[in-house]
Amino acid sequence: MVLALSALLCGTLFGLGLYVSQMINPGKVLGFLDVAGQWDPSLLLVMASALAALMPLQWFILKRSRPVCTDSFQAPATNSIDSRLLAGAALFGIGWGLSGFCPGPAFSGLIYGLQGNIVFVGAMLFGMWLFHILHRPKR
Repeated sequence: MVLALSALLCGTLFGLGLYVSQMINPGKVLGFLDVAGQWDPSLLLVMASALAALMPLQWFILKRSRPVCTDSFQAPATNSIDSRLLAGAALFGIGWGLSGFCPGPAFSGLIYGLQGNIVFVGAMLFGMWLFHILHRPKR
């Protein structure tokens, strides 16, 4: 129960941050990504603020022997960069650059019932389901 409440609190705080920073607005994100046109650098402040908050907190948290709400830290088992990771990152970046949506802000924007968010989240969930079907472990 504590883990679920913690996840709800963190998710709500994250969504509120996305709203306040206007990252749920695809036009704002596309303005930031348009470095060759009418570039809007205001999201740099958001990124710098996130890093400034993360770095000392991560240092503090990882000094602990275990997390507060569970038994162990969840970290990737490998640090290797392979073709699947690069292909996924490229697809993510291309999709973000074309639409201005990424998963977190799209979910946060659902609360407003905007059609673009609904379409994006629906397509994303379909893609996740399709990936799960295509990459199901063979028995």
